[in-house]
Amino acid sequence: QVHLSESGGGSVQAGGSLKLSCVVSGYSWSSNCLGWFRQIPGKEREGVAQMFTGDGRTYYHDSVKGRFTISPDKAENTVYLQMNSLKDEDTAMYYCAAGLEHCLLDLAQTFTYWGQGTQVTVSS
Repeated sequence: QVHLSESGGGSVQAGGSLKLSCVVSGYSWSSNCLGWFRQIPGKEREGVAQMFTGDGRTYYHDSVKGRFTISPDKAENTVYLQMNSLKDEDTAMYYCAAGLEHCLLDLAQTFTYWGQGTQVTVSS
Protein backbone atom coordinates (compact mmCIF):
# COMPACT_ATOMS: atom_id res chain seq x y z
CA GLN A 1 0.00 0.00 0.00
CA VAL A 2 1.28 3.46 -0.91
CA HIS A 3 1.82 5.83 1.97
CA LEU A 4 3.02 9.42 1.85
CA SER A 5 4.15 11.48 4.82
CA GLU A 6 5.02 15.17 4.59
CA SER A 7 7.15 17.26 6.92
CA GLY A 8 9.01 20.55 6.94
CA GLY A 9 6.18 23.03 7.10
CA GLY A 10 6.19 25.96 9.47
CA SER A 11 6.06 29.71 9.79
CA VAL A 12 8.45 31.94 7.91
CA GLN A 13 8.73 35.60 7.01
CA ALA A 14 8.19 36.76 3.46
CA GLY A 15 11.34 36.35 1.43
CA GLY A 16 12.43 33.34 3.44
CA SER A 17 12.77 29.68 2.50
CA LEU A 18 11.40 26.32 3.54
CA LYS A 19 12.09 22.80 2.35
CA LEU A 20 9.26 20.30 2.47
CA SER A 21 9.93 16.57 2.51
CA CYS A 22 7.66 13.69 1.56
CA VAL A 23 8.61 10.12 2.35
CA VAL A 24 6.92 7.74 -0.08
CA SER A 25 6.57 4.05 0.74
CA GLY A 26 5.06 1.16 -1.20
CA TYR A 27 5.47 3.04 -4.46
CA SER A 28 7.26 2.31 -7.73
CA TRP A 29 9.58 5.10 -8.84
CA SER A 30 9.55 3.98 -12.45
CA SER A 31 7.24 5.67 -14.95
CA ASN A 32 5.07 7.33 -12.35
CA CYS A 33 4.61 10.85 -11.09
CA LEU A 34 4.92 12.74 -7.85
CA GLY A 35 3.58 16.14 -7.08
CA TRP A 36 3.05 18.88 -4.54
CA PHE A 37 -0.29 20.63 -4.15
CA ARG A 38 -1.55 23.31 -1.83
CA GLN A 39 -4.93 24.34 -0.52
CA ILE A 40 -6.38 27.15 1.52
CA PRO A 41 -9.80 26.90 3.17
CA GLY A 42 -12.66 27.50 0.77
CA LYS A 43 -10.55 27.04 -2.35
CA GLU A 44 -9.76 24.11 -4.60
CA ARG A 45 -6.53 22.23 -4.27
CA GLU A 46 -3.89 23.77 -6.55
CA GLY A 47 -1.03 21.98 -8.24
CA VAL A 48 2.33 23.53 -7.39
CA ALA A 49 4.97 21.20 -8.82
CA GLN A 50 5.12 17.82 -10.49
CA MET A 51 7.78 15.44 -11.66
CA PHE A 52 7.73 12.28 -13.71
CA THR A 53 9.90 9.75 -11.92
CA GLY A 54 10.87 7.92 -15.10
CA ASP A 55 12.54 10.72 -17.06
CA GLY A 56 12.71 13.49 -14.47
CA ARG A 57 10.51 15.98 -16.33
CA THR A 58 9.19 18.67 -14.04
CA TYR A 59 6.30 21.10 -14.27
CA TYR A 60 5.44 24.10 -12.12
CA HIS A 61 2.53 26.39 -11.53
CA ASP A 62 3.28 29.77 -13.06
CA SER A 63 3.11 31.47 -9.67
CA VAL A 64 6.06 29.45 -8.31
CA LYS A 65 8.33 29.15 -11.34
CA GLY A 66 11.85 30.24 -10.48
CA ARG A 67 11.12 30.06 -6.74
CA PHE A 68 10.15 26.43 -6.05
CA THR A 69 12.04 23.28 -7.02
CA ILE A 70 10.80 19.69 -6.84
CA SER A 71 13.50 17.05 -6.54
CA PRO A 72 13.76 13.36 -5.70
CA ASP A 73 16.02 11.27 -3.56
CA LYS A 74 15.22 7.77 -4.71
CA ALA A 75 17.65 6.20 -2.26
CA GLU A 76 15.68 7.77 0.58
CA ASN A 77 12.26 7.31 -1.09
CA THR A 78 11.75 11.01 -0.60
CA VAL A 79 10.60 13.89 -2.77
CA TYR A 80 11.39 17.46 -1.75
CA LEU A 81 9.94 20.86 -2.45
CA GLN A 82 12.46 23.64 -1.97
CA MET A 83 10.60 26.92 -1.60
CA ASN A 84 12.53 30.18 -1.86
CA SER A 85 11.49 33.83 -1.91
CA LEU A 86 8.27 32.93 -0.15
CA LYS A 87 5.31 35.29 -0.39
CA ASP A 88 2.22 35.79 1.74
CA GLU A 89 0.14 34.13 -0.96
CA ASP A 90 2.15 30.92 -0.59
CA THR A 91 0.45 30.36 2.76
CA ALA A 92 -1.49 27.09 2.53
CA MET A 93 -1.63 23.46 3.54
CA TYR A 94 0.81 21.62 1.30
CA TYR A 95 0.15 18.05 0.20
CA CYS A 96 2.36 15.47 -1.41
CA ALA A 97 0.72 13.26 -4.02
CA ALA A 98 1.61 10.24 -6.13
CA GLY A 99 0.08 9.10 -9.39
CA LEU A 100 0.35 6.39 -11.97
CA GLU A 101 1.83 7.61 -15.30
CA HIS A 102 -0.89 9.96 -16.52
CA CYS A 103 -0.82 12.83 -14.07
CA LEU A 104 -1.70 16.41 -14.79
CA LEU A 105 -0.72 19.20 -12.44
CA ASP A 106 -3.95 21.01 -13.32
CA LEU A 107 -6.10 18.04 -12.32
CA ALA A 108 -5.67 16.88 -8.73
CA GLN A 109 -7.93 13.90 -9.42
CA THR A 110 -5.27 12.41 -11.71
CA PHE A 111 -3.15 11.76 -8.62
CA THR A 112 -4.15 8.63 -6.73
CA TYR A 113 -2.38 8.79 -3.38
CA TRP A 114 -2.17 11.69 -0.94
CA GLY A 115 -0.40 12.60 2.25
CA GLN A 116 -1.97 14.31 5.24
CA GLY A 117 -0.44 17.69 4.54
CA THR A 118 1.92 20.13 6.23
CA GLN A 119 1.06 23.75 6.95
CA VAL A 120 3.13 26.59 5.52
CA THR A 121 2.50 30.10 6.85
CA VAL A 122 4.25 33.11 5.36
CA SER A 123 3.96 36.47 7.07
CA SER A 124 5.16 39.89 6.03
